[in-house]
Amino acid sequence: MVLVDSSVWIESLRRDGNVYVKLALEALLEEYEAAWCGPVKLEVLGGARAQDRKALEEQFSCIPYFPMTDAAWDSAKNLAWRLRDNGCTVPWNDILIATLSRQAECRVYSVDKHFNLMYESGAGIVLYDPGYGGKYNPN
Repeated sequence: MVLVDSSVWIESLRRDGNVYVKLALEALLEEYEAAWCGPVKLEVLGGARAQDRKALEEQFSCIPYFPMTDAAWDSAKNLAWRLRDNGCTVPWNDILIATLSRQAECRVYSVDKHFNLMYESGAGIVLYDPGYGGKYNPN
């Protein structure tokens, strides 16, 4: 399973979005490997145009969803402290997404530089790197 960050969903929804990102997301969706969570829901659906909202909600309704539990909030707080103590300051939503991916023991697919920073700072996340042409790569 791969927790898909809002940066990927948003890039894929753009008409002129990166074709490799679009293909990679499409492959994950076809393999039933894509998942999402509350912070992604807020970033993608919260920023959706009025005419796109209903269709997007319907599309997202069939994708596995990782909810934010009280334990996840505490884990996110601890991760934020650890990252900050290591000199890595990233947006709160990204910390929440990283925390949920760790709890679900899945990878994160993002085109947001903050996830690379968290990975390099020892956040304990595993990043998804799509295969050639967006083909799903389980390794």
